This record gives sequence, structure tokens and C-alpha cells, in this order.
Amino acid sequence: VMTTAPSLRFGQVVIGPPGSGKTTYCQGMQEFLTSLGRKVVVVNMDPANEGLPYSCAVDISELVTLDDVMEGLKLGPNGGLLYCMEYVEANLDWLENKLKQHSDCYFLFDCPGQVELYTHQSSVKNIFSQLGKWNFRLAAVHLVDSHYCADPAKFISVLCTSLSTMLHVELPHVNILSKMDLIEQYGKLAFNLDFYTEVMDLTYLLDHLAADPFFKKFRQLNEKLAEVIQDYSLVSFVPLNVQDKQSMIQVLRAVDKANGYCFGDLEERNLQAMMSAAVGADFQFNSTLGVQERYVEPGSKTVEEEMMDL
Repeated sequence: VMTTAPSLRFGQVVIGPPGSGKTTYCQGMQEFLTSLGRKVVVVNMDPANEGLPYSCAVDISELVTLDDVMEGLKLGPNGGLLYCMEYVEANLDWLENKLKQHSDCYFLFDCPGQVELYTHQSSVKNIFSQLGKWNFRLAAVHLVDSHYCADPAKFISVLCTSLSTMLHVELPHVNILSKMDLIEQYGKLAFNLDFYTEVMDLTYLLDHLAADPFFKKFRQLNEKLAEVIQDYSLVSFVPLNVQDKQSMIQVLRAVDKANGYCFGDLEERNLQAMMSAAVGADFQFNSTLGVQERYVEPGSKTVEEEMMDL
């Protein structure tokens, strides 16, 4: 008997270092997409996640939890998390049965934050690959805390991590600078915001680093790292403030473009209605825009003007 393949299911795998705002993003995106009329299912893929702020349709901690693994196998948090993801990979039939219960939905996978899971350990990559075989069309949404822009050395390391993750995970990829409303918390940016989001000529960043006595001796190493990033020419960022609708729309358009999901007519109408209602107190875009405008080059378009073009 021929079995029909399940219909296409679209979604996002939300990844990024611990504390970059993944769970907050999933909660905000779930609320935002629901208001647009999408049926959203959030899948918690992090066995260390406790006290989730969103309603979770599939929770990996029903299969395995980090605390149990650490206690039972006497592993630390890092080794424990690696074991958990290998355990999930070995029990994919459990995940498949859980996901089968939700048809005609849009999926958000809230993933663990440990960096090595996305740079050189293969369990998570294999899980994503299997989801593709089950007819999921996914985009990786990689969140990075925007305050790293204030420190050139940290920003170069963020670029390396983002590039390494993109090459390892092998999914359509959207890098996001999260917590844009707090970007200046750790100091003023050295360059326009565009410089960081578009990852422009990094030699300026190297000159900035050379002024620091500590990094002077690492000039050649930093040059080589910058060369690798620019030779691949893959990394760019979308700025995001989760509380702000217009910022969420920009991110959603980038993600929908990446995973192939197209707006339905109803969604487009809901989006128009939402934007026309987004006036005054309901509109928190101004706080983010205030930061962005200080870093926009004279004569270049603001984000608001670009949204008007869309």
C-alpha cells in the first residue's frame, strides 16, 4: 500500500548562545503569528528549559531532562546536554509521533543554547536533517545579543560563531541581533548600525582593535579571522526588538523568504490592519528607531522608510 507523504510543514529552529533571548523570541513570535492568523505550535527542544513562559505543544523534557541525566550518569551540564541531544537523536520515533499530532500548523523549535551543538557536534544537525525528511521546511533563526556590537573583539568572535553555525547546521539561515532596545547598554557603537548588520569592511574594526594595547599583538590573527569571514561573505544580521511589531515584521519577512513560506491573503490583510492600528502608545518602534537613527548614514533610508517601500 502506498502511503502518501505528509504535506509540507513550515517552521523555524531558534538557536543561539545561552541568554540571547531564544525563549522570549519564541513567546513573542507565537503571539505575533497567532495575531496574523497562523496556527502556531511551539516545540521545546531544550531539555534544560524549565518554567516555560509560552504554551508548549511538544516538550522534549517528557522524553529526557538534563537534571535526570546529570544525576543518573554523573555528568556536568555541558556533557549532560550533549548526552540529552544524542538521546533525542536515538529516539526520533518519539518526536515523530508527537509532531504528527499537529497538522496544518507553523512550528517554532526552541533549541538548547550550547554553542558546540551547532559548531562541531552532529546530533542537532542530524535531528534537523531528519525533520527535513519528514517534509518540514525550516529556517534556522540564530539569535545574537546585540550588545556584542559595542566591543569589536566580541563582535569578531560572534561573526566567527555565526559563520561556523551556518556552515555546520546546513539550513537556510537568518542571523538576528536581539535586544536592540538595549544595544547601547555596554557603550556607544563605534560605527553606524549598518556596519554591523551588513558586516561591512572589517578592516575598520581591526584598526579599532589595534588601538587596544592587549589586541595589538594579535593583529595578524584578527586580520586572518576577518579575512575568513569576508571571503565567505555569508554573515549579515537583522536587528530585532521583540516588543516592537514593525521590527517583528522585518524578521518574519526574512524568515519566510528563507524557508519558502509565503504570506496568505488573509495574513497580508491582517498585517495591513495591524500596521494601520499600530499608532501611539501601542507602537514601541520609536525606542528602537531612536537608537538606529543615530547610526544611519546621512542620505540613507531609515528602516521606517524601507518598510514604506515594502
